[in-house]
Amino acid sequence: MSDKQQRLMKDGLDRAAVEHIAANLGRVWRPFPRERFIRTAATGLDALELKQRVAHVITALHDCLPDDFARTAPILTATGRRWQSGGDADALAGFAAWPVIDYVAVHGLDHPELALDTLAELTPLFSAEFAVRPFLIHHESLTLARLAEWTAHPDEHVRRLVSEGTRPRLPWGERLARFIANPHPVIPLLDALRDDSNEYVRRSVANNLNDISKDHPDLVVRTCRRWQRDRGGDAAQLKNRQRLIARATRTLVKESHPDVWALLGYADPPEVRVTGLRLAPQTIRIGQAVTLCATIHSPAHAASQRLVIDYAVHHVKAAGHTTAKVFKLRTVALPPGEKLTISKRHDVRRITTRHYHPGRHTVELLINGRSFGRRNFQLLES
Repeated sequence: MSDKQQRLMKDGLDRAAVEHIAANLGRVWRPFPRERFIRTAATGLDALELKQRVAHVITALHDCLPDDFARTAPILTATGRRWQSGGDADALAGFAAWPVIDYVAVHGLDHPELALDTLAELTPLFSAEFAVRPFLIHHESLTLARLAEWTAHPDEHVRRLVSEGTRPRLPWGERLARFIANPHPVIPLLDALRDDSNEYVRRSVANNLNDISKDHPDLVVRTCRRWQRDRGGDAAQLKNRQRLIARATRTLVKESHPDVWALLGYADPPEVRVTGLRLAPQTIRIGQAVTLCATIHSPAHAASQRLVIDYAVHHVKAAGHTTAKVFKLRTVALPPGEKLTISKRHDVRRITTRHYHPGRHTVELLINGRSFGRRNFQLLES
């Protein structure tokens, strides 16, 4: 998420949101000191970034709620059930609930069963995807068992919490190091949700798998392949499952993983022949460009083939080794007996996210993730 987006989103947790929290809590728990809470929570709020604002409001809440979480949890649950959003037209209206939900993670960690019950009540207000993560870290077995129960919960927000809360690399969320190292405990939860009736939940399942693919690509390929082979479900479910797989494998597509293409209906292996592969010029300086050319032939006896054509640049690093960066080129359907000529200019210029080093660089042509030849160029000092 960009800095600009974060700046805009933090406006959703302003003084008006603080007043909204006070009104909702005061409605269900009369002893709540509304004015003191508003004064404490609003002081210094504007100078803080979004997540700092969440923490600041949680501190103010704790000063105004019972110290004993066992007494506070019923107040939060009742507040969630009677929460008034303040207007559906405001896209940021739900942000007021964020500190209320995350309060549970900060002050309910020693009461995991009660805290998880509370999160299930509160997650429809905004999302408890951040708040559930400390429980996965500190009470893994108990929390996984509860999440397994929630896969059949009647509320789609609770079902989505299962998949979104277990994402190993959730943006803004605390990383789940154990699941980054070993995501196998998460897979049964995703299995249970893959055919969920709600697109909102299925997209979350796909995002979770996409996270996993960054560290365990082969596991994601095997999981998607298993889901494809299971023909249980009606036509609509099978179609939705394939859409989920396409979304779940977007990082594998970006990186041109060789085993992803068959999952998406592309030729595997592609039955093509490449001629005229060349790269020019063969020596350049930073700020100049090379051009990759080739002709791709589909044999007359082959069926029409769906092809994803990429190229990888193997950049020389400071230590002398190379690392590959895949660039997208074209996606085509190539009929039998047809050929396709490609020409791609690749600029080698300084950008903030890449530093070039002199030496022999390699450009590799990839078709459906498989190598169809390499050519080198020499990069000189600028």
